[in-house]
Amino acid sequence: MTKLAIVANPSHLEAVDPIVQGKTRAQQFYRGDKHGDQVMSILLHGDAAFSGQGVVYETFHLSELPQYTTHGTIHIVVNNQIGFTTDPRFSRSSPYCTDVARVVNAPIFHVNADDPEAVAFVSRLAAEWRATFHKDVVIDLVCYRRFGHNEIDEPSFTQPIMYKKIRGHTAVRKLYADKLVKDKVVDEKWVEDELKSYRSICEAAFEKARGMRELPNRLWLDSHWDGWLAKLRESNHRLPDTGVDTAILQRIGEVFGSVPENSKIHKRLEATLNQRREMLNMKKADWAMGEAFAFGSLLKEGVHVRLSGQDVERGTFSHRHHILHDQEHDKHRVSVLNAIFPDQAPYTVCNSSLSEFGVLGFELGFSMENPRALVCWEAQFGDFMNTAQCIIDQFISCGQTKWHRQAGLVLLLPHGYEGMGPEHSSARLERFLQSSDDDEDACPALEEMDKPEFAFDQLLHGNWLVVNCSTPANYFHVLRRQIMLPFRKPLVIMTPKSLLRLKEALSPIDDMLPGTQFQRVITDSSIQDPSSVKKLIFCSGKVYYDLVKRREKEGLQQQIAIVRVEQLSPFPYDLLRHEFVKYGNAQAVWLQEEHKNMGAYSYVKPRFQALLKRMGDSRANIGYAGRPAAASTATGNKYVHNLELENLQREAMRL
Repeated sequence: MTKLAIVANPSHLEAVDPIVQGKTRAQQFYRGDKHGDQVMSILLHGDAAFSGQGVVYETFHLSELPQYTTHGTIHIVVNNQIGFTTDPRFSRSSPYCTDVARVVNAPIFHVNADDPEAVAFVSRLAAEWRATFHKDVVIDLVCYRRFGHNEIDEPSFTQPIMYKKIRGHTAVRKLYADKLVKDKVVDEKWVEDELKSYRSICEAAFEKARGMRELPNRLWLDSHWDGWLAKLRESNHRLPDTGVDTAILQRIGEVFGSVPENSKIHKRLEATLNQRREMLNMKKADWAMGEAFAFGSLLKEGVHVRLSGQDVERGTFSHRHHILHDQEHDKHRVSVLNAIFPDQAPYTVCNSSLSEFGVLGFELGFSMENPRALVCWEAQFGDFMNTAQCIIDQFISCGQTKWHRQAGLVLLLPHGYEGMGPEHSSARLERFLQSSDDDEDACPALEEMDKPEFAFDQLLHGNWLVVNCSTPANYFHVLRRQIMLPFRKPLVIMTPKSLLRLKEALSPIDDMLPGTQFQRVITDSSIQDPSSVKKLIFCSGKVYYDLVKRREKEGLQQQIAIVRVEQLSPFPYDLLRHEFVKYGNAQAVWLQEEHKNMGAYSYVKPRFQALLKRMGDSRANIGYAGRPAAASTATGNKYVHNLELENLQREAMRL
């Protein structure tokens, strides 16, 4: 039996292409279908979109990459010879709309769609090509659009001559029926009976649809993940402990810090591995180690982990090194996390093509197939995610609401202001927060915040999770939590750059042991007497370490409290409420390194205000410290960057 699955497709033409490919690849991967003999993809295109949308080109370029190939796709182009109202001579520079497929040397079959038997022949030929050579193939159905682009469109406004010819042209059904009758294959009565039978099927389906009054979401959400909603129904609605036994972390750390047998790696990498072992002996973990702990422990639990993106094998900032290259033998590569435990799940780490739109769409499709897999896409810099904004807006932020599909895709977006200019500083945190579906004015009741299931239900009812971790331990926990929750929501992580090697940002391994979990808010444990605190600073991410250093320099360790908001969305009202109560005499300020019209400020400000109002707190507002509003995400001048940093730190320390 052949099973057909159709992927939800928005009006953003061709955006669904890489998602189909990712979903196809995932099915092949989990079935062990190494040559695409069991699962294949068919992509249906329009002529103007096929030649005009860049994601088509990006998708073709994934077709033969080892960790992205689907072993051949059949592309069917419905070539109406018009793009809404635009003639082909104005919509492309190539002779044929299918010429983009030539970049991968795909065979292209141009066929007259008025000849159904020729179309059937070409379709069989394309299928045989794909089955034999496992490469892409294109069918160009040369046809026409009989009516306008939609119900109210009048095509003769813009193509009068073309539509005069179309109105006088016999429809393909009539052409083929007349041919069959003429050739004495069938008679007129058979043709009429077939038409009546088809119309009766359509009418019956229409009447059935009119009688439907509701369609439970569970029929969609659970349809491709057997029994998944039962897991949620059995849950106690508590956030899970995500810690791991010491012995497991020790084993992962030992492998992560060792030179593989029979491999000669780069001398500088030997030093890096030595540092990892030393760190393990000190019971500490940096960012790379925390990530390895998360991935390795999930692999031991049978969870497939896939990490994809530009330069992810080494890491943009040369911190990860999940693939080690032999310095004397070409193509001798060792995937270190694939050899930790004897019966572990497979780990896939793969450098992608230089594409965000296509690759992020592919990983989203991959993540939709299996809820027991951790699928991560990492941007080279978070700034570059905006070339994949279409996938984020049309599928990820609204996936459950719009398409009734859950997906646990993780976006890793390097973010932070280190004077690297407007192309290497901001992952546009504000855009993700703006797309969060919680109401800024609807602060929960205080008694709701006191319920033990409050934090769990926030995650369950939100559209996605947005975090800005400041410690390797919290990064470790949020990755593990993504799998241990009994539902799936996209996870957006603002990941660091300078913190990757900052000694102050190391986490004790004790913070990752059983009984520990992700900290949505990290309190200031250095404060001895909260009543003496004059200023309460809330911040998020790596700017915390700058503030601590400046506070110590100014000698204000007991006068200024610094609280880190690690989970920004859903907003942790319950924990922040405790901070306001604890520091009842302090002026409250939100500090960020982003410009005022960017970052988290516009998201957190109204929520802080709603919380204070709900509490009846006299501090009706929360102050701001940070860069002023700007059009560009960051300055390109290092001197100006340092001056801005000095100004925001000075403002933060002012009492």
